[in-house]
Parts: sequence; structure tokens; C-alpha cells
Amino acid sequence: MDPLLPLITALHSQGRLRVWSLVITVFGDLVQHRGGQISTALLGQLLARVGVEPGAMRTALSRLGRDGWVESERQGRTSTYRLSAQGLERFAPATTRIYAPPRIEPVTRWAMYTRLDGATPQVFVCPENEAPADADCTVTGDLVRLTDAYRQTLLSVEHRDALTWLAADLTSLGTVDVSSLDAAAARMLLVHRWRRIVLRFPEVPPELMPPDAPLANPRKAVADVYAALNAQTEAWLDQSGTGTNSMPRSDPDFAKRFTAALRA
Repeated sequence: MDPLLPLITALHSQGRLRVWSLVITVFGDLVQHRGGQISTALLGQLLARVGVEPGAMRTALSRLGRDGWVESERQGRTSTYRLSAQGLERFAPATTRIYAPPRIEPVTRWAMYTRLDGATPQVFVCPENEAPADADCTVTGDLVRLTDAYRQTLLSVEHRDALTWLAADLTSLGTVDVSSLDAAAARMLLVHRWRRIVLRFPEVPPELMPPDAPLANPRKAVADVYAALNAQTEAWLDQSGTGTNSMPRSDPDFAKRFTAALRA
């Protein structure tokens, strides 16, 4: 049985796949720390492993080029793509949020802050050091009471569903042995799902998660599986391509993913 089948099935079962978005994930996770460019041959090999047809990849690259995300260069019989200056500017803030390390120390000080949304203020609770500077009102102090009913309000239906899919992916990855290409594809799919969660929903601290949440600490769970896939994934990138299509070695910031602050 294909060890990635549950992840690939999930990828294609949640509405029409946005291949262009998956390509952006590839750039952010597998390309930027390796010199910033990738050949269409190598990208095609990776995407084919998760059921993306060559035509869909070409369409996605064309769209990303028109939208100013990527730029291309012809090298021999193949083309290489890299994020444009505009693409890099868009992606940099997301990188910091995606790969931020799980918090280790317990929270001792909390903040409750509000944002004005029309006539109805939105209220949020977070660790004091994570309170946004541009909030409309912020109060800090001890968290002395927190009911399960309030915890339940912190996960919307959509957020809970997204974490349920993430939990299923993590469970699948924890029970199979994979090849180096499989590891690269698995890491891509893991980060693609995690990226969409992080950029769409507010992150709920583990201390505030509802008791029945699909994952008690999603960031730590992702970080652990990501670390387990790294050696084989990076080995695949080391061995992929020949000559001008070979990928450079990792830059130093790669080692900081999920462990230390990254450059914005």
C-alpha cells in the first residue's frame, strides 16, 4: 500500500486542489533554504508523487508568474523558477508564523485584548508577550478562571475541522516508513496543511484548548513530525538533479525552523 495514500486522498478530497498554493508551499519549505530556485523537472517529480498532473503544474506556474509571485529562467532543456522580489516580500512574514517554535515554558501572564470590527468588538486571550501592539484595548494580568464553555468558543467549527484533518495526517505519518522522495512529499503536505491553518485561524495556546480538541498542542505535534521527516527529505534534495539543476546545501536558517526565531 502507498504509505502516503491517506495524505494524498485527503489533499484531493477537500474541494478543488489549488495547485498554485501547493507550489508556494514547495518554495517556502523546500526551495528557499536551498538557493531559492527549482527546476520544473524536480518540481514535477515532487508534485507527481502526490497526484498532480504536469499540465496542472504548468498552469499553476503560469498563474503565479502572471500574478507576480515567481519568475523563470531557461537552463538548457528545462526551466527554473524562483520567487520574485514581490513574492519574497509577501512570503517572509508568513514564514515567521509557520515555523515559530512551540512554547516550552508555561504562561504566567496573560493578555485580553479587543479589536474593533464595526459595532462589535472582538475579544481575544493570549500570552502577554504575544498581545498585538495595534490592539484597540489590552488588559494584562493573571488568568484566574476559565470554564470549558469558554474554551469551546475558542475553536470555530472550521478551525476544529482543519485540526481534525491535521491530526489524521500526523497519525498516518507516525505509522509508516517512507523513502526519501516520500519524506519530501510528506513534509510538503504537512507544511501545506499547517500553513493554511496558521494563516487562517488565530493560534490557541495549549493551556486554552478545549478538552476535546483534535490536538492539544498542534504546533508541537507538527514540529515533532517535521523533525522526523527532515533527514530523509534533505537527503532527497541533496541527491536531486545534476549539474545546473542540483540544489545548493541548506542555509543556516533551516536549522532554526520550529526551534528558534527566524529572520522576518
